[in-house]
Amino acid sequence: MRPRIRAIFPMILTVSVLCLFSWRSLCASSAPKGPAQLQGAYRFERANWIFVHLEGPPQQIGFQHGYLLAPEIEDAFHAIRLENTHSTGRPWDFFRATAKNIYWPHIERQYREELQGIADGAKAHGIQDMDLWDVVALNGFLETPDYYLPYLEHRARGSAPHAANPPGHCSAFVATGDWTRDHKPVIAHNNWTSFLEGERWRIIFDIEPQHGYHILMDGFPGKLDSGDDFGMNSAGIEITETTITGFHGFDPNGIPEFVRARKAMQYSSSIDDFQRIMLTGNNGGYANDWLIADNHANEVARLELGLKVHRLWRSKNGYYVGSNFPSDPTLIKEETNFNPNNPASSDNARHTRWEQLMAQYKGQIDVALAQRFLADHFDAYSKKQQPSERTLCGHVDISPRGIPEWGYPPYDPAGAVNAKAADSSMASGMSMVARIGRPCGEDFLVGQFLPKHTQFQWETPALDDMKGSPWATFRSKDHAP
Repeated sequence: MRPRIRAIFPMILTVSVLCLFSWRSLCASSAPKGPAQLQGAYRFERANWIFVHLEGPPQQIGFQHGYLLAPEIEDAFHAIRLENTHSTGRPWDFFRATAKNIYWPHIERQYREELQGIADGAKAHGIQDMDLWDVVALNGFLETPDYYLPYLEHRARGSAPHAANPPGHCSAFVATGDWTRDHKPVIAHNNWTSFLEGERWRIIFDIEPQHGYHILMDGFPGKLDSGDDFGMNSAGIEITETTITGFHGFDPNGIPEFVRARKAMQYSSSIDDFQRIMLTGNNGGYANDWLIADNHANEVARLELGLKVHRLWRSKNGYYVGSNFPSDPTLIKEETNFNPNNPASSDNARHTRWEQLMAQYKGQIDVALAQRFLADHFDAYSKKQQPSERTLCGHVDISPRGIPEWGYPPYDPAGAVNAKAADSSMASGMSMVARIGRPCGEDFLVGQFLPKHTQFQWETPALDDMKGSPWATFRSKDHAP
């Protein structure tokens, strides 16, 4: 070895060791901190969404969920408890009892383990004011006040004075064939709900379960299922829905909707699979018109699922839209109080607008157009560009009319709170585009709203600003940039 090389060799060795140590330290810093059950799990934020990757057997997935989202779960829990107790006049113990006595007996083992894991993970991360029954009650927050409670009151008094009309949620479409630019499925959805709920509906779940298919879906902290139901799996099935307005019916001996919806997302490899899973043990809770795409078969479908009545439409060259209107005459008559002949209602006005857009853009529909549709402010009833409860991008909070058929009062802080879309190529790669907040990007500011509408001051402890955010792309096994 030459003298000069001998002189610098120790320096090279030292630098190499330091670099190796630094590289190992960097790798260690990106590894999950905390319990060993977090192995493989992680979270990051993008465009005000929180992306969480979960993997493993049910209890581990639940623990990862509860631990990584503990602050968001606690925040969501307090908001839902405030909203549900205020709207129903029932104490939170009623919701816990419903979770334990009505839902739990009909939840299969894998999802019991996951729910227990969520409770355990949240507790391990320092959340001490929630237990298993709070987590199950949180999962049932869409079913208990608007389906189970009216069922109880109907049995007790022969009528259902509380929430006789479950609120409608969402605008959505699915299309394929001659309607789309590439003749393959495009699916899109915006979530309508109270801002108390909607401000917290900002999780992108990437779930790689021990059994079933890999799932990518948006969701709510602490829930097994998406809740507003937009997602896809690695078998090429894409799913969304809109709620059936004015639906009545519930079977306390059935399987909770939040369990069936999650199972269908996890185990469906065809439209037939989806229908079978949703029908098995159907309890009527959170009754929806489900829009489905089979990306491999290039087929789309609409499953209208009541308690006693259901109907499936399917097509390889067509589209289905949703804005909380039921279509089957028997279901409308027997299980709803929906009026299909009122053109001024939110459901029917938005249905009209969907039909206009599908006709106008036939053969051109892609994700870019889907984003425009979800942010649309044209009122098909008044024939004006005017955001309101009758537009696809719903602005209930600025409406002096309210939505009587939904039970929302005038100026209720509610409306469209997020938007998602995907085309066939995105679904093939397990990806979607998503926007948190109003689909149009406009802000909702508490400081401007509450002084004008003091009847909603009760929401002050949990109502936050909901500012406009950009669209962002997410994919399975995504990582922060």
